Amino acid sequence: MAALDDLISQIPDESLRERIRAEMKRANRQKKFGLVFEEHLPEATPLYDIPVKRGSVVAKKDGQVTDIYYVEKIEDGQATCFHKATKEHVVLPVDALVCVAQFGEPIYPYLQPLDTVCNAPDSDLWHTLIEADNYHALQLLEYLYAGKVDCIYIDPPYNTGARDWKYNNDYVDGSDTYRHSKWLSMMEKRLRLAKRLLNPADSVMIVTIDEKEYLHLGCLLEEMFPEAIMQMISSVISFKGSARKQQFTRLDEYIYVLVFGEATIQRLPLSDEWRMNPDDERATHLTWKYLIRSGSAGFRERSPGNFYPVFFTNDGKFHSVGMPLPLERDRSTVVSPEGTFPVFPIDTQGREHYWNINRDKFLEYKSKGYIKFGRPTKNGVPITFLTSGEIKKVEEGTYQIDGYAEDGSIISTNEVRDIMPGTQWRIKAHDATRHGTDLLTKILPGRQFPFPKSLYAVHDVIRFFVDSKPNALIVDFFAGSGTTLHAVNLLNAEDGGHRRCIMVTNNEVSDDEAKALRAGGYQPGDKEWNRLGIARYVTWPRTVCSIEGHDVNGNPLRGSYLGSDISMADGFMANAAFFKLGFLDKNAVALGRQFKELLPVLWLKAGAHGPCPALEETAEVPAMLVLPVNHFAVLTDESQYEAFAARVNGKDSITTVYIVTDSEPGYREMVSGLHAEDTYQLYRDYLDNFRINHGGR
Repeated sequence: MAALDDLISQIPDESLRERIRAEMKRANRQKKFGLVFEEHLPEATPLYDIPVKRGSVVAKKDGQVTDIYYVEKIEDGQATCFHKATKEHVVLPVDALVCVAQFGEPIYPYLQPLDTVCNAPDSDLWHTLIEADNYHALQLLEYLYAGKVDCIYIDPPYNTGARDWKYNNDYVDGSDTYRHSKWLSMMEKRLRLAKRLLNPADSVMIVTIDEKEYLHLGCLLEEMFPEAIMQMISSVISFKGSARKQQFTRLDEYIYVLVFGEATIQRLPLSDEWRMNPDDERATHLTWKYLIRSGSAGFRERSPGNFYPVFFTNDGKFHSVGMPLPLERDRSTVVSPEGTFPVFPIDTQGREHYWNINRDKFLEYKSKGYIKFGRPTKNGVPITFLTSGEIKKVEEGTYQIDGYAEDGSIISTNEVRDIMPGTQWRIKAHDATRHGTDLLTKILPGRQFPFPKSLYAVHDVIRFFVDSKPNALIVDFFAGSGTTLHAVNLLNAEDGGHRRCIMVTNNEVSDDEAKALRAGGYQPGDKEWNRLGIARYVTWPRTVCSIEGHDVNGNPLRGSYLGSDISMADGFMANAAFFKLGFLDKNAVALGRQFKELLPVLWLKAGAHGPCPALEETAEVPAMLVLPVNHFAVLTDESQYEAFAARVNGKDSITTVYIVTDSEPGYREMVSGLHAEDTYQLYRDYLDNFRINHGGR
């Protein structure tokens, strides 16, 4: 290693030296056992916000983002470029190029507001959708919410080689013999960042996958999260099945659940479908137990006080209850009321037993409907009752009373009980066709998205962990069609919760649409191209429509959500903001010049309360910004501290304060006089605040 270090030290390019040293460290950690894969580094990020100029690292808009050129000069709209791979000089139109940040090269993000939907103006519940490559979005989220996320739910690409929608298809291709390794490399980078988001004391990560990568993913998760309790669930998502050549028909997929710290799976009131043995009626309905105490321990002499007659009319209707008989008295001496006959606790062999409850308890139970009578037989009338455990479930509302039978016993036909399900789920509501594809078609008629998740599949698996957390923060960085946010809103509507969801998805277009757009002369980054990308064409429209209660054409949604009386047309009492993760020119990122671009970032870090604030394009940077509705304040001019402190301390709703200063002692002195729960120092140089993509592990 010393010899290699000496050779590396001779490389004149400092940046290259550090990158090679980083790769050497990774090589030294290479595993000889367990999951072994190459750490492919082809990922690069197009920076459409940054103008192409001399010295820029670029790629062709219509080419591979990893096919790198260096701009040497620009004249009359033409760029003379040096091709990294071929070492050739070529001249290309500037409009055909896009600046690129290679892996490990620092970039400087901001959040560009694109749209909002506000269906609850009096609520401070604001969800967030971020259009971005999720690797960079996760780096930004790490700055915002490290250790604060309650639940991560992701449905990553399954690496089937399909090109209906692209996600990392520039690096993971079905014909590539290294596609498993590349897929794992892609996932490992993102999971490492995700780990930093989760609350280690109480959180959960949920990952869905199919049979193509479930083994590799399972090994990766075990290696990366040894501290977690991990289980794998098999979930039927297609009751018709999906036929595959030379394979059994596929019905299910897999759900990995990783539980951290003190997080627990909560027992929930669920339908009979969730039971491990749904054919066992004793587990799915009210359990009526025979009143007679049978068995060798149930003979009369063991409990003589529970030996009494129950009288029935000659047509088998209940009449009354007699008094207990002393042990020495023969039951044949009992005189029945006129028109009745007695029933004693006698077995089929004529042996005397006793009733499970005494006479007083019998009368009490009878008055409440907890005693039930069968049809008369030659041996008398069968009598059943509810045990104390069953009664408790009735009185707590676990079993709903739907009415009363002719004999006065309660009727409960749609019972639900608190259930801990097994690891095999066969739930009709989880059908991805009916409650995924068909539901999405209802909301976005005419728009295609392959294999969306069932809304209820996502709703149910998340609910097991956040049912008792009404203020949970939930993150999905493979957001796809936006099912997760939809499911979170449904959970909140059901129980009045205030759970918040952050979704991240790219804005890739389908392969067919990409071909059509190129044929029309459009390139990635063009308005026409972006309009058809997944974030703007599917994810955000679904978010808006589900919140407002209409389809993309403005027609009210029909029907109600399963298992509730919540009308789809009513929408949800929620709001959402849509941002694009953009990038700033590193030569023009002084905090004072970019303050307006930073406001959404500061808003998110403070908890995303209320509508995201904004400054006019031409507005001067204020000396201070106190925003009670957003729960945060910013001091940009230290000389105004006294006035700032007076305003902030007079507002109980201000919980987060940002102070712009390069002086750490000054910062500490200023925050000592503030009542805010959270305070943060912002340096005047933007570069020192929000640098990402530095390649750290």
